[in-house]
Amino acid sequence: MPSIFTKIINGEIPAHKVAETDQFLAFLDVRPMKEGHTLCVPKREVDYYFDLTDEELTALTLFSKAVARAIKEVVDCKRVAVGVLGLEVPHAHVHLVPVASEGDFRFGKSVEVTAERTAELRDAIAAAYRGE
Repeated sequence: MPSIFTKIINGEIPAHKVAETDQFLAFLDVRPMKEGHTLCVPKREVDYYFDLTDEELTALTLFSKAVARAIKEVVDCKRVAVGVLGLEVPHAHVHLVPVASEGDFRFGKSVEVTAERTAELRDAIAAAYRGE
C-alpha cells in the first residue's frame, strides 16, 4: 500500500508544496513544530532513510539544503534544524524546522497555524526556493 507521502507525490492528497524536482518534493508539515516546518521526501518510496542509495542520499541532502535556505529567508529564525526520525511514516523524509532555540525542535509538539498563514508561508517559501 502506498505511503501517505506517495499519495501526496501522486496528487491523490493535497499538500502545500514549496519545492519540487524530478526526484524530490518538499511540502509544509500538517502538524508543524513551528511555522514553516517542511518535509523533504524522495519521490521513490523507500521506507528507511539509510536505505536510499548514496546518490539519492546526497541529492536529498542538497535538495533539503536549498529548501532550508528558502525557509530561513522567509521565516524569522536563528537556524533551520534538520531531523530524521523515520518512524511516523514509512517513507524516508527529512524534517526542516525553523528554530530560535533547541526547545523549538521536539517531535510530538505542534503549533496551530491558520490556513491563511499556511498558504502565505507556502507561497513565500516557494518563491524563495532557488533550486539545487
